Amino acid sequence: MTATAHINAIGTAVPPHQVHDAFVAFVRASLQDPAHARLFDRMVARSGIERRFSFIEPEVLPDGRLTDRDRFYGLGDWPSTAARMARYERDAPALALQAVRALSPDIAAEGVTHLVLASCTGFVAPGLDQILVAEAGLAPGVERTVVGFMGCYAAVNALRLAHHMVRSEPDARVLVVNLELCTIHFQRTQDLEKLLSMLLFGDGAAAALVTAEPRGIALTDFRAAAIPGSGEAITWRIGDQGFDMHLDGQVPSLIAHALRAESSRNDDRGIFRGLSPADYDLWAVHAGGRTILDAVDRALDLPAEALHRSREVLRRFGNMSSATLMFVLAAMIEEHAGVEGRNGMAMAFGPGLAAETFRFRLV
Repeated sequence: MTATAHINAIGTAVPPHQVHDAFVAFVRASLQDPAHARLFDRMVARSGIERRFSFIEPEVLPDGRLTDRDRFYGLGDWPSTAARMARYERDAPALALQAVRALSPDIAAEGVTHLVLASCTGFVAPGLDQILVAEAGLAPGVERTVVGFMGCYAAVNALRLAHHMVRSEPDARVLVVNLELCTIHFQRTQDLEKLLSMLLFGDGAAAALVTAEPRGIALTDFRAAAIPGSGEAITWRIGDQGFDMHLDGQVPSLIAHALRAESSRNDDRGIFRGLSPADYDLWAVHAGGRTILDAVDRALDLPAEALHRSREVLRRFGNMSSATLMFVLAAMIEEHAGVEGRNGMAMAFGPGLAAETFRFRLV
């Protein structure tokens, strides 16, 4: 009999500094077009975000100008891609280790056999996976896999790998880590669309233990779907001054249209596997932004509280790219401790434009 992979537990972590208010204040002070400033204020009020976190500590100078204590985003030229990658190499291992320790104070005692690490906001070699093996005290022979530069839906791909590992090796104990330092890629610009994209993102990390032990969340199956003709709707490219994200304003409507089509077709080849959205008790949706969550809500006609965990993660942390969905699943495990038998659907969206999904049940 094939083993079933389970997310037994999830630990989460964020950096120490709350930067949402400072970012908003900086943009308000720097926008030169009054109409853009008014629109930015309206979008801030409607964003559903109250806090985002970073290792970059805001500082207000005596003359009122806003910068940060390390002058990473200084008063002169902003950092090159090389400087941003040096910051990633410095801060990412500490945040990854913080998430792992939130999962287990002694991860080495958990008998980890495989490590899957997903990140799209930085590169370093020896890799973050190798650094984490050494700093967490894992066995040097742990099998390592890195899921790189996939964006927000990388959490699903990382869990899919863990799912396959446990199914092929029932004794496998897979540590899945998602880590993103989105705030090291802010850009100095007057482009309102880019500023509204940057308004969404914060930093965070999650660590999950996936095994065949029947506790937590059972992973049922996985399925992906791409939206034809939407390849440029979400892009993430490496420039001379960091990684440059483009998030088209049409993304929510593209997602809504695609989900309505998937729901209407209702056959076993779709992401709902021949069921209707009403057949799923729980929804774990990547908190990519309020408008994206609203689009999912309306397209699938979900119950009023179906996405409350996603909205709460967005409110408290913003969009942490690949780590975000894991925060939603962690909240679900905590909220439903001791509950069995409820089935759910998880989904995340990213470049392509594509949706990565999996079905699950509480055990």
